[in-house]
Amino acid sequence: MKVIFMGTPDFSVPVLEALTKHHEVVCVYCQPPRPAGKGMKLRPSPVQIKAESLGIPVRCPKSLKSSEEQQAFADLKADVGVVCAYGLILPQAVLDAPKLGCINVHASLLPRWRGAAPIQRAIEAGDTVSGVTIMQMDAGLDTGAMLLKGEIPITSQTTAGMLHDQLSDLGAQLILRVLEHIPTPQPQPKIGITYAQKIQKSEALINWNLPADVIERKIRAFAPFPGAYFICRGERIKVFEANIEQPTDSSIMHGVVLDDNLLVGCGAGTALRLKFVQREGKRPASAADFLNGFELKKGALLAV
Repeated sequence: MKVIFMGTPDFSVPVLEALTKHHEVVCVYCQPPRPAGKGMKLRPSPVQIKAESLGIPVRCPKSLKSSEEQQAFADLKADVGVVCAYGLILPQAVLDAPKLGCINVHASLLPRWRGAAPIQRAIEAGDTVSGVTIMQMDAGLDTGAMLLKGEIPITSQTTAGMLHDQLSDLGAQLILRVLEHIPTPQPQPKIGITYAQKIQKSEALINWNLPADVIERKIRAFAPFPGAYFICRGERIKVFEANIEQPTDSSIMHGVVLDDNLLVGCGAGTALRLKFVQREGKRPASAADFLNGFELKKGALLAV
């Protein structure tokens, strides 16, 4: 098929690569380069870098609302548009332009976790399974009819980074199956609808008043980005791994260090053993290595 691919971040790259091996990708759309790094120089997205390395034409419009952009899209005369974490709203004229419309690769089992951050929200909520839904796009927010689903288990060790990579690879496999033989679209169920709100950096501050299991899920949901963190002696310290432990004293104070090996009191008489952390400007380190350079003894109080 003649395919227009629309995607921007790392998650989208395996899908683009898979399409190029089996179809003719006539053009790639992604969001414009953005300032990044110390010099704030414009940096192209992972999808733009990959597309250019493959010799595929790339377009980076700030919007698709103008008639000129919509006509340019239609002039590509594609059989199908494949969208994966593109980041821009597609007007109806764009959705309708390809012969088979536009198909989306979404990182959740719809209708659960429509929206911007389905991977993180699934882990944070304690879901035991995630997956990818391939759907026919319409004007709503991830409301289109479903074409194919695939599942990935979420374990007690799963981080957002791990699930991101698993779902990205699964999405690449599923989109090829769909394009080989377009299934009959199935409307999404009316029950079980949830929305995955965009992650705000302010959410990453750990609230030690919460039970340990809630905090531990947030740590995994925010690893590697933006990284759940606490404040100690004015320094922001990120936590990437922690284990739930039952303290001997149920009357512990929240946010108090309970021993010399980073056991921290949490809500509901629970505690977390911090295993892998990162100081500002430093590399991530084990708790033992961290404590070699940052004294944090029993009785210390972490900000809540």
